[in-house]
Amino acid sequence: MLPTEFSGHILIAGAGVSGRGCAAVLQRLGARLTVTDGNPAAAEGIGTQVVPVETALANLADYNLVVTSPGWPPHSELLTAAADAGIEVLGDCELAYRLDRAGVFGPPRRWLVVTGTNGKTTTTGMLAAIMDQDAARTGLRAVAVGNIGASVFDALGAQVRADILVVEMSSFQLHWTSQLRPDVGVVLNIAEDHLDWHGSFAHYAAAKAKALDGTHAVIGCDDPQLAAYAPAKCYGFTSSAPAGGQVGVAEGHLVSNLEGTPVRLCAVEGIEPAGPAGIADAAAAAAVALLAGAHPDSVAAGLAGYRVSGHRGAVVHRADGVTYVDNSKATNPHAADASLRGLERVVWIAGGQLKGADVEPLVREHAHRIKAAVLLGVDRQLLAKALALHAPHTPVHQVESTDGAAAMREAVAWAQQHAEAGDTVLLAPAAASLDMYTGMGQRGDFFAAACAS
Repeated sequence: MLPTEFSGHILIAGAGVSGRGCAAVLQRLGARLTVTDGNPAAAEGIGTQVVPVETALANLADYNLVVTSPGWPPHSELLTAAADAGIEVLGDCELAYRLDRAGVFGPPRRWLVVTGTNGKTTTTGMLAAIMDQDAARTGLRAVAVGNIGASVFDALGAQVRADILVVEMSSFQLHWTSQLRPDVGVVLNIAEDHLDWHGSFAHYAAAKAKALDGTHAVIGCDDPQLAAYAPAKCYGFTSSAPAGGQVGVAEGHLVSNLEGTPVRLCAVEGIEPAGPAGIADAAAAAAVALLAGAHPDSVAAGLAGYRVSGHRGAVVHRADGVTYVDNSKATNPHAADASLRGLERVVWIAGGQLKGADVEPLVREHAHRIKAAVLLGVDRQLLAKALALHAPHTPVHQVESTDGAAAMREAVAWAQQHAEAGDTVLLAPAAASLDMYTGMGQRGDFFAAACAS
């Protein structure tokens, strides 16, 4: 049954994946809908009235609520006009949360929310694996949803009930929330990203911090910027020995000190992805899981069985003592920093669309471990300048080709010529991929194929 707050005329902004999902759910519940999109072809087959954005703007007074897709920034003319008119604007995850809390899909679920500039997908996957292991004890089935690729609505409407939603949420999705209160929420880290969408770092960080508004809040204690956003009662995770209220690492083990008494959870050796970033993500997942009621044994079992999803630090090839790692998901310097950290000798494959990001701090920090670098993509010259300044004796090759597959084959071939036993050939571009690839997934796939050829 449709809750009364959705009984008026609803405008859905955007006919993409998110908009279609929202429209389908609201249609099944009998809502009165109109969809608007700048591309009429995108709205074909959506099953409800579709109008141009100009028409929606002209008739804004007809609507009681706007449900927006994450891709629409707050400064979009339609959304600012709605806000000025006192019409509430909410996003897909907020809509799902309200419908769930209203009992539309049965008893409300438990929401575990994961966000941060980097590491969201890995932490979400780890957390879902832990809660899945714990289901044998509790009978409560968990599923990973949200920005990880699976729709929250698909999980809510599935025939096999999911009792726990492990929700990866982007800053876009969090921005459009107001009532969302996670049972446990974690902010992993924070660094400049998506400033064109949010308008400022302060607005970006404030959106991320909404994940901390629920029953239990967890932050990355190794990120000094997060302290300013922590609520009065807040837990944490760290890559160091944990203080009270934290999960961390001591003597080669993941250790929980959430209750003031250290408890060993598992050895960090074998956690995937290997390295400091993977261990930090595991500590975060463990903290959220334990606060959600999981047994410590479930943490160990879940992490032991977890395998990193594609393009997020997976080892894709080994030959002649050289390890080839695909972290195509490192689409900004902050993510590349986490990927480089902990490695000793790296032949680095980088470049793409830097989106205005400053790469000098990244190169300066890791110059001592970059044995050689091969650069590709539209902003490769900026990386080359940073390497010339901070690593002047490091061999650097720039790939001129703009053909994605050919460029990656050339990059890998050059990297192989400079890699020796014990080295890591690392794809961690520090940049977006759309200048040459359909996405970071295709970039990583081409890398893996080139490594194995």
